[in-house]
Amino acid sequence: AATNNGIGMAGINWRVQILSLKFLDANGSGYTSDAVLAFDRVTALKQQGVNVRLTSNSWGSGGFSQSLKDAMARGEAAGLLHVCAAGNNNQNADTSPMYPAAYVNRGIVSVLASDKNDAGASFTNNGLASVDIAAPGVSTLSTVPAGACKLCDPTGYKLLSGTSMATPHVSGVLAALFARNPALTPNEARDVVLDPRSYDTLSDA
Repeated sequence: AATNNGIGMAGINWRVQILSLKFLDANGSGYTSDAVLAFDRVTALKQQGVNVRLTSNSWGSGGFSQSLKDAMARGEAAGLLHVCAAGNNNQNADTSPMYPAAYVNRGIVSVLASDKNDAGASFTNNGLASVDIAAPGVSTLSTVPAGACKLCDPTGYKLLSGTSMATPHVSGVLAALFARNPALTPNEARDVVLDPRSYDTLSDA
């Protein structure tokens, strides 16, 4: 979406650059092994000097994968932060985890969806230990293709709900935070978003 033009919506970071890595098909199905390849590709780009700061992950499944967890950890070691959708099954992620959001990696931010009253959406996964932060995810205006698909709309816009809508809000905040303070480490940025009071500590250091 273009910004400052009075059309549609505008993200918090107007000049962000987005790199898309596709490993799911048109129906949203795919293989964990391909997700591993995607994370390793981003990590390699980071190690080659590309200014990649975070990944935004509006996808997930119920199955634990050590190889995926390790691939994400390799990205974290290279300086990446991963923002992940908590899931839309109205479950406690502490007992019914959805991955990758529920991995215990230090560099993951798990996002639940909130409604217009700042309450958790009826469908969102939650969990005191497994979910980190809430962001708007109910009837959120989004750009969509204008062609023929279940998410398409002739206007190019559609109201959508889900943790997949909430996750990019947090990704945008983090991208803006990194742009404002490029020296922030991923862990520092994560801590600032989850507890803004920690920014004062960083500022005093």
